[in-house]
Amino acid sequence: MFAARSAGPLLAHQGGWDEIALIGVPILVIAALLVLAKRRVDALDGERSGVPRDDR
Repeated sequence: MFAARSAGPLLAHQGGWDEIALIGVPILVIAALLVLAKRRVDALDGERSGVPRDDR
């Protein structure tokens, strides 16, 4: 309970950067995971079809 009370002043309106971080960071993490998953699926699909993989 003490940590929740001490975080109040830290997360009190900081000019908008904290709201951007609270929304933006999870969106960036999800986007990165989707890109990683797509690369893995594309690599598996290339292996199955016999097409050489495009090394980027």
